[in-house]
Amino acid sequence: MGLQAQIKKDLMMAMKAKDEDKKSILRVFMGEFGRQERKEIPDAEVIQILKKLIKSEKEVLLRTGGAESNRFIDVAESYLPKMASEEDIAAWISANIDFSKFNNKMQAMKPIMDHFGPAADGNLVKKVLQRQ
Repeated sequence: MGLQAQIKKDLMMAMKAKDEDKKSILRVFMGEFGRQERKEIPDAEVIQILKKLIKSEKEVLLRTGGAESNRFIDVAESYLPKMASEEDIAAWISANIDFSKFNNKMQAMKPIMDHFGPAADGNLVKKVLQRQ
């Protein structure tokens, strides 16, 4: 089952459980999916949409001086894949990247990000590369 289908299923479950908060949060996600050109969205795009929503929610919280997290962010993050840790990234780089093939270390970003995909934060990869 794809991520979009899982969110739709969870929306139905929240409606049956009368969980109004989760229901409204999942409806925001479904509304974002509805704005896309395709009806069925690949998991990678669903993840990008959720990350965008999380980022905008965190910006709102920062501007209003609220907490760093709320239920919206918690629900959205529950659908994201487990993120690669700094140690995981560093270990993979040392085992798989030959820096002699690149003019500078930052050119190794592409193969690293291709390997980890949405499971790695680009800023974290950049930080690890700068320490290499």
